[in-house]
Amino acid sequence: MWPVSLSEGPLVLRALRRRDGAQWATLRRRNAAWLAPWEATVPDPHARPLTFGQYVRELNRQGREGTSLPWAVALGGALAGQVTVSGITHGSLSSASIGYWIDRGLAGRGLTPLAVAMAADHCFGAVGLHRVEINIRPQNAASLRVVEKLGFRDEGVRRAYLHIQGAWADHRTFALTREEVPAGLRERALALPHTLSRT
Repeated sequence: MWPVSLSEGPLVLRALRRRDGAQWATLRRRNAAWLAPWEATVPDPHARPLTFGQYVRELNRQGREGTSLPWAVALGGALAGQVTVSGITHGSLSSASIGYWIDRGLAGRGLTPLAVAMAADHCFGAVGLHRVEINIRPQNAASLRVVEKLGFRDEGVRRAYLHIQGAWADHRTFALTREEVPAGLRERALALPHTLSRT
């Protein structure tokens, strides 16, 4: 059922709201150069970008339909990034993909691994999925550290997997199944250096 919120101390995963517009735009502008090399783009050069209101409505529609869990990441009430579980499929596949970004000023503090762990545990638990994957450009050292810290298994390279900055880019796929992490990932993330304490 969407919306759903998850929390660990001051770190909260919640639905993005229309009233987040100004804060979200400021955060995106501040991190534009940091994020541009890694973010998916639309191959159609004539496609018009969504307004923020349209973007929020689309995310929430996907959440209600159960195809996506499009969380905003908030730290102490302030927007810090996003974690999105997309391509949720049940049945014989029972899988989804997790994507994420964080404010550059907060990178390296253990927040992203914790947010990803919270999302993955929700997928394995409440959503009932068997497998989650994360796809990362091989050059994205910061994102590669996230999956390394959480123990995701490297499944190899997908050629021309996503459209990035006007070209089709290779990605490495990392995955975990529920059976590989029966205790979940949150405790693993909380044990990392610089991760939020439980207080």
